[in-house]
Amino acid sequence: MSSKENIVPTTKNVSVNNTKPYGSIVLTLQNCLLPEEKLITTPSRLDGLDAETEIDLRIYGCELIQTAGILLKLPQVAMATSQVLFQRFYYSKSLVRHDMEITAMGCVCLSSKIEEAPRRIRDVINVFNHIKQVANQKTIQPVILDQNYVALKNQVIKSERRVLKELGFCVHVKHPHKIIVMYLQVLGYEKNRALMQKCWNYMNDSLRSDVFLRHHPETIACACVYLGARELQLPLPSQPPWFALFKVKESAIRDVCKCILRLYSRPRINSEQLEKKVEELRRKFEEARSKARGDAEGHTPSPPLPKHHNAWGGFISRSGTHAVPERAKSPKRSKSSSNASGSVQRSEETKHNKRKKHSSRSRSRSHSRSRTRKTKKTHRHRSGIKNGDIDQVREFLEKKNINVNEKIDGRTLLHYAADYGQNEVLRYLLDKGADADATDKHGITSLLSAIWEGHAGCVKLLLEKGAKQDGLTPDGKTYLDAAEKDEIKNLLRDRH
Repeated sequence: MSSKENIVPTTKNVSVNNTKPYGSIVLTLQNCLLPEEKLITTPSRLDGLDAETEIDLRIYGCELIQTAGILLKLPQVAMATSQVLFQRFYYSKSLVRHDMEITAMGCVCLSSKIEEAPRRIRDVINVFNHIKQVANQKTIQPVILDQNYVALKNQVIKSERRVLKELGFCVHVKHPHKIIVMYLQVLGYEKNRALMQKCWNYMNDSLRSDVFLRHHPETIACACVYLGARELQLPLPSQPPWFALFKVKESAIRDVCKCILRLYSRPRINSEQLEKKVEELRRKFEEARSKARGDAEGHTPSPPLPKHHNAWGGFISRSGTHAVPERAKSPKRSKSSSNASGSVQRSEETKHNKRKKHSSRSRSRSHSRSRTRKTKKTHRHRSGIKNGDIDQVREFLEKKNINVNEKIDGRTLLHYAADYGQNEVLRYLLDKGADADATDKHGITSLLSAIWEGHAGCVKLLLEKGAKQDGLTPDGKTYLDAAEKDEIKNLLRDRH
């Protein structure tokens, strides 16, 4: 017995000493809350952005998301999810390094998928462009499907992926909407529509602050109920306190109420001033980064690459494969012959280099002149078509002797007329022999451009001139499915 008793404790000691502090996986439906130190020292402030400007940028971004969601006819839960993801992301990344507007577009696209109400990236870009034009009191113009649009679309896609990556794909958000309804039922105010609407209004306004990163949704729901009841002067149970029933502390409710009420006392946001501040900091950041990389002036140039340089040099040298074969040694020649041949060779190389420099200069001049002519040509034809000036378009075509089907920036004149909804210009171009079925560099026809932009008159005219409607959109939809207006759908059905 004594030997067994001695063996058991030694086994236990070995197991205790060899235990390792393994990590753990927590599965929860609760919202992710941040500690106070993370909320104070944000990445934006570390990049030199002051606290007030950061708060204004967060509020402005959430307002953009809310307005865009209304225009896109998204459910309120999708808009709320988008704003929470937006707030979370900028506690991980800086507003100076990542454009606020593009991130807002990415959050809208992401939240629409999360809440099972997806919207096309093209629609999101169009809506944000419309909001910006209205805010700046500019003429409302559609987004042209050119290289700038393609670049912006790729930026939005990358932004959506970046948000997912930074949040670790933890995009679940628990909202207080249903909790507010449940709490009002417990308090006996479920039939009071005015109180319920007030609570929801306060809750939607709270999305512009960071309370969803500080408190749980139950606390936010209690704070909204308290503010709504106080404004409507409705009594709440005090003996015992009503919030104790929902396991919420009074100090937390006061903190949420202060955060919400603070929003109403802030001055009106000037978006242009905010953009200037961020742009200045972004420029300083880019200069500092370029200096760190050694691209600033006064830096000694890096040594030239070896003759047989390979970008995979590190990997190739370690693996020992794909080595550059040595040249076969030529038979020895006399010094006199080698010197003579060397001088002849050097003179020939000098002549060749002079010719090469001269030809490269002439090519660069011709390329710059062609680019300038192309830019002027693009500006003239776009301004004429955009304003519906047929005389300017006629002068552009006839006096310059330009083919009506010539592509400028990858698109025909008919595409631009369909984009801007200019029926008279469209009719003139078709009468001049414009191809109604011609595609641009993205494979889009003029008819599809008019359908996407909602110009029913242009769609009718193109169909009358024999434009084919049996094509498909880049994402595989038929023209009928791509149409959003009922008037355009009826035109397509009648001509089908």
